[in-house]
Formats: sequence, structure tokens, C-alpha cells
Amino acid sequence: MENDLFRRCLLLSAALVCTSVAWAQDKPRDRAGGTVDQVQNHITREVRHELLMLPYYGVFDNLAFRVEGGTVTLLGQVTRPTLKSDAEAAVKQIEGVGKVNNQIEVLPLSPNDDRIRMAEYRAIYGQPVLRQYALRAVPPIHIIVNNGNVTLVGAVSSEGDRTLAGLQANTVAGAFSVTNHLQIEP
Repeated sequence: MENDLFRRCLLLSAALVCTSVAWAQDKPRDRAGGTVDQVQNHITREVRHELLMLPYYGVFDNLAFRVEGGTVTLLGQVTRPTLKSDAEAAVKQIEGVGKVNNQIEVLPLSPNDDRIRMAEYRAIYGQPVLRQYALRAVPPIHIIVNNGNVTLVGAVSSEGDRTLAGLQANTVAGAFSVTNHLQIEP
């Protein structure tokens, strides 16, 4: 009887070990012991946080990124060269990031583009319906001006707000074109 019980426990233990080994093989792990998905999600959250916390990141800049394993690719456009280097330095110090591929474009200096930026800001955030977005630490409607061409990127809460922002942006004199890439938040 005791021998039979011992044999059953031994078989159960062997089955659990086999199941654990099979599960571990299904979920690749990094050196720290977390699954690759967990590490990727951690890096994604940390990169997003670090970029949003950059002191000179504002409404006239667009920062985006892509995470592939331990490599982070930085994308977007900025008005200051220091913001490009600050973004790279902030991301490099995140645990799990092995390489940073910095593809952020520094927009050319242009008094005309600066005038258009300010006029676009007033046209969009001066609209009573859209004013709520200006109250956030980093307003979600980013206005990118490159050689007189305007691109709106970011997120708004409704299709009506998206359309209104695009219409307001089109009212600014001196802008050659307006491209509306605003997304609707879930």
C-alpha cells in the first residue's frame, strides 16, 4: 500500500516536471527569468514613460518608437537637436535595452515654420471644443511643421474632434499642406 502510494506520487511528480519543462520550452525566457513577452512589455512601458518625461518634449515634437527584442528604434520629428540626443540617452539606460537605433529627424530651423507652428497652435487649441486637450502636461495633438507642410499626429477622443482639428489647421495662412494623422483613442 505504501509502496503503491509512493509510486503514484513519483509518477505525479514526473508528470509535473514534464509539464513544467514543456511550458518553459513554449515560453522563451531571457536571462533574468521573465518571458520574452514580459520583457518586451516592460521595455515598451519604460520607453514610453522615459520619452513622455523628457523636459523639452512638447506639442511641436513627435516621438515614436518600436521595440524588437532588446533593440529600440526611435522615430519621429523634433524641433531641437538636444531632444533627439536626450531621447536616446534616456532610452539607453533602461534595463533590457541593448541597442538604440535613433532615427529621429531634427526639423530645419525656419522662422516661417515657427510662425506657422504658433498660428496652428492658436487655431487648434483656441477652438473651444479642442481647448480641453491643451490642459494636459503634453497636449495629445502634436503639430509638426516641416518647410511649410503641416502634419497633425497624436490622439483625440472622437471623430468629430479629429475632423475639427484638421479643419482648424487648414485655416492657417502660409501652410502649404495639412495632413491629418490623428487617431481616435479607444
